[in-house]
Amino acid sequence: MECISVFDMLKIGVGPSSSHTLGPWRAAERWINELKTTKKFDKVDKVTVDLYGSLSLTGKGHATDYAVLLGLSGTDPERIPVETIDATIATIKNTNTLVFNNEKPIDFDIKTDIVFNRKFLPFHANALTFTATINGRNYKSTFYSIGGGFVVKEERTNHKKNFEIKCSFPYPIEKGTELLKFCKDLNKSISQVVLENEKSIHSEAHINAELKRIWDTMLECMYTGCHTEGNLPGGLNVRRRAYDMHQSLKGETAYSNPVEWLYAIRNTEVKFRQILKWVSCFALAVNEVNASLGRVVTAPTNGSAGVIPAVLMYYLVIENHDGNFDDIKRFLLVAGEIGSIFKKGATISAAMGGCQAEIGVSSAMAAGALCELSGGTPEQVLVAAEIAMEHHLGLTCDPIGGLVQIPCIERNAMGAIKAINACELALDTDPNNVKVPLDKVVNTMWETAKDMNTKYKETSEGGLAIGVNMADC
Repeated sequence: MECISVFDMLKIGVGPSSSHTLGPWRAAERWINELKTTKKFDKVDKVTVDLYGSLSLTGKGHATDYAVLLGLSGTDPERIPVETIDATIATIKNTNTLVFNNEKPIDFDIKTDIVFNRKFLPFHANALTFTATINGRNYKSTFYSIGGGFVVKEERTNHKKNFEIKCSFPYPIEKGTELLKFCKDLNKSISQVVLENEKSIHSEAHINAELKRIWDTMLECMYTGCHTEGNLPGGLNVRRRAYDMHQSLKGETAYSNPVEWLYAIRNTEVKFRQILKWVSCFALAVNEVNASLGRVVTAPTNGSAGVIPAVLMYYLVIENHDGNFDDIKRFLLVAGEIGSIFKKGATISAAMGGCQAEIGVSSAMAAGALCELSGGTPEQVLVAAEIAMEHHLGLTCDPIGGLVQIPCIERNAMGAIKAINACELALDTDPNNVKVPLDKVVNTMWETAKDMNTKYKETSEGGLAIGVNMADC
């Protein structure tokens, strides 16, 4: 059975897209490792990259070309100082030279050596082929970015699977029913079962450290988005809204860093309208950072990165002022497991399933996680996840100009609010009366994805992407 860790579902990276930015970046890293393993790296004379399908059609808007260059340059998306990205790209453009893996300078013209092909390869909508020329002979390697930063080779027999992590969980889970059985047999909550699986491949100290790093990145991202004004890059001239919303909400309590900011928010007014605005503000902030090539946590994708931090922040600043790292840990463990169930049974790639695969899944992840923190039973946790996804079924992916801005940023706010609502509905629901179990909605989402017209799957060839022109903006 496929082994997906919470750290596969929640990855730290750079925006604007997990499948179109982080995935190609990681593919470039893997290709370099292939060349080194086969003793070809030092002999490479020239490098070219072909982008196919959705990676090509929305590649410019998703900075896929930049991601490939950064990956080929040997940088790490988790660690690279984001303020250096523009300079790195500019140097390659101005000198027509790529320092391959930061080791070997080779001639590289971004205008001709990265080729955008409208053709779709049959294996997956997000495909890219790297070609290394050695003594006049070409060596090609094709990768597929299948969503959430996951990358596979064509020889994999199932495009939904990723077997990079070789492990065997003590409690293998592919469906919601299997998860509930383990909870019942072990008399444990969902987060406790997931933690036992994680402890089979990591020490608990490592798990805690990495989950804290993930949360710190989320908090820093929200903080940055709420304190940055101006327009987003890309040509749509979209004004950042989180800054203006934050100015009207923040109150009088002074702060000087993200942690102090969190405590300061607890002192603000919390009427229903303010709660809606705060949750929306958190979600917008994350995805405005994402849209400007900032550092975010893929959850489960970059385009939906704002939902989970917004809902978790809601819990910490509105619902439970005594919330601590233990709550954060439980939330992220539950969210990661729910996301993995969708990845195994359907998809988290908008190029395969539309935006239901991104915002829908992230909303389900957040709803279930919030439900456990709110005292829900394991059965109610899955009810919350099901409700959240049920009301995202059929959601299309139609970014204007191929940019992860309109309608993507607002959709994170809507997905976060739906997650909170789904949680509350689940808490007041007897699971014995539920007509649609989580596994049914996962399967329905996948069937809907397969039936969806390609132009609504991250190609910018339908919906708002053609209903609103770049010139209109």
